[in-house]
Amino acid sequence: MLADEVVDCHVLVIGSGGAGVRAAIEASQYGDTVLISKTIVGKGGCTTMAEGGYNAVLREQDSCGIHFEDTLKGGAYLNDPELVNILVKEAPLRMGDLIKWGAVFDFTENDEVAQRPFGGQQFPRTCYAGDRTGHEMMTTLVERLDSSNVSSLQEFTVLDLLKNGESVIGAIALDEKGNIVLLKADSTVLATGGGTKVYDISTNSSSGTGDGFAIGYRAGAELIDMEMIQFHPTGAVFPYDARGRLVTEAVRGEGGLLLNNICERFMKQYDPERMELSTRDVVARAIATEIQAGRGTKNGGVYLDVTHLPREQIETRLPVMLEQFLKFGVDIRNQPMEVAPTAHHIMGGLRITTECRTTLSGLFACGEVAGGVHGANRLGGNALAETQVFGKRAGEFAGKSEKRIKKVDSEQIKRKLAYIDAFLTGSENPAGVRTLLQQSMWQGAGIFRNATDLNKTLRIVNNLSLAPIRAESLRNLAECCIVRNMCLTASLICRSALIRKESRGAHLRVDIHQTHDAIHSPFLHTFMSPFREGIENIGGLA
Repeated sequence: MLADEVVDCHVLVIGSGGAGVRAAIEASQYGDTVLISKTIVGKGGCTTMAEGGYNAVLREQDSCGIHFEDTLKGGAYLNDPELVNILVKEAPLRMGDLIKWGAVFDFTENDEVAQRPFGGQQFPRTCYAGDRTGHEMMTTLVERLDSSNVSSLQEFTVLDLLKNGESVIGAIALDEKGNIVLLKADSTVLATGGGTKVYDISTNSSSGTGDGFAIGYRAGAELIDMEMIQFHPTGAVFPYDARGRLVTEAVRGEGGLLLNNICERFMKQYDPERMELSTRDVVARAIATEIQAGRGTKNGGVYLDVTHLPREQIETRLPVMLEQFLKFGVDIRNQPMEVAPTAHHIMGGLRITTECRTTLSGLFACGEVAGGVHGANRLGGNALAETQVFGKRAGEFAGKSEKRIKKVDSEQIKRKLAYIDAFLTGSENPAGVRTLLQQSMWQGAGIFRNATDLNKTLRIVNNLSLAPIRAESLRNLAECCIVRNMCLTASLICRSALIRKESRGAHLRVDIHQTHDAIHSPFLHTFMSPFREGIENIGGLA
C-alpha cells in the first residue's frame, strides 16, 4: 500500500488559524469535514497572536462606503474591488457571529463594541479585546469548533495536493511520526496563513513558512501580487532573540508617538496630516529611512513612546505590551520602547473569486494565503475581519460543492514518496539552509528593492532550493519539506518583485523612476503559475 492511512471526507480544510477554523465550522453544515493542521489547533498561526483588532462598520457616523474607500486607498488601488466590497459589508455580520458565540470584546459605557483608531482609516472602526483580540477570537472559534462534528488532525504536515486530471481531490500529508496519509475530499480549502518566516526578522510564528503558496503553485494554481510584503513598522529590536516580535498598531492607536534619537517626532516629515496613524507602508519606510540616516537608537530602531498616556490607559488597553516589555526590562509606563520594521504579512496569494474559488477546480482559499483583498498594502484591522468573512465563504461554497470522483493516481503518490525519500540520503542541515534563505531575503528583498539585489537574492534562493537537505529520521521529513516550501515562496516573491517595475504600496523599487501615482498606475496584478507569469495592465498583459 502506498499510504499508511486514507481519510475520505466531503470537505478538507488545510490550516487551523482564524480563517481555517471558521471555514471548517461552516463546511461542517454540509457534510463530513476534516481540519488538518501542522500545529495544535488554535495554538499556531497568526490569528492567535494578533493584538490590534477587527475592522467593522458599527456606527452611524461610519459607513461601508468609507471603509471601502479607506481599504482601496490604503491598498494603493491594487485591491480587487469586489472582494473589498464583500469584506466591508460582511465584517459586521461576522463580528456578530463571534459575539453570539461568546467572544468578549471591549464595550463602551453605552454598551456598544468599543472601537479604536488605526492607520489609514477615516473613522475609529477597529474593534478590540484589549491587545489580545486575536487570542479572544481563536478561543471562541475553537470552542465552537469543538462543539461541531469536524474531525481534527493535528501536527500533520501537508506535502501536496492530490489531483484527478485538473481537479483537486484532497491532499497527501505526513503525520507526526513521518507516516504517509492520503486525504480524499470533494472540496479542499487552503487556509494555511502567511509566510514571512522566509525573512530573517518576522512577526510570524514558526508556522508562517509559506506552505500554502508553495503547495498551491505546485498544483498549478495561479498566484497574484506575491511581491507585496507588508513590513510592520513596529517590531521589537532587542533582546536579539526577540527581534521582530510584534508591537501592535494599537500602541499608536492609543496615542503612542514615534521619535528619533534627537527626540524629534519625525512622522511630520513623511505624513504631516496622519502622522503615526499613516498607513503601514509609509510608517515602515519612514522608520527605515530615519535609521539609515543615522537618527536611530543604539539598538538599531526608533523610539515608540507612551509615557505621556495615563498609566491606567496603558495597563487596561495595552496589557500584553506592558507585560512583554517588562520581561525585556522596560517599563513602558516610564520609558519608551525601541522598534523597527519587521516582515509581517503577505498581501498576495492565490487568485480567488468572490466564492473563494481558486483557478483550480475543487480548490478554495481564504485568509492570508489568498490574494486580492488587500492590494499593495493592508490596513491594520482588516486581516482579522478577512479571516471571518472569507473563512465563512470558503467553507460555505466548498460545502455546497458537488461530490467528485476521487480517483487517486498512484504515480503522483510514487513521485512524492521518491521526493521525500531523497531527504533520508541528503547531506545538508535544513536549519542551515533556512538561515541562509532568511538572511538573503532580508538583505535583498526587503523594504527598499532594486533589480541587482533581487536578481542576486533569486540566484541564492534557487541554489538553496536544490541543496540536498537531510532528514535524520522519518520525524524530520516534514522539516525538510517545509524548508523547500520556504525556498519556493521566496522565489515567488523575488520573481514577482522583478516583474513589477514600479513602486506601489509596500513594494518600493528604488532603481525605477516613475511619474505616475498609484491611482493612475497602468499596472494591475502580477501573476504567477507553473504555466505563465507576468503582469496585467490596463490594456491587457504587459
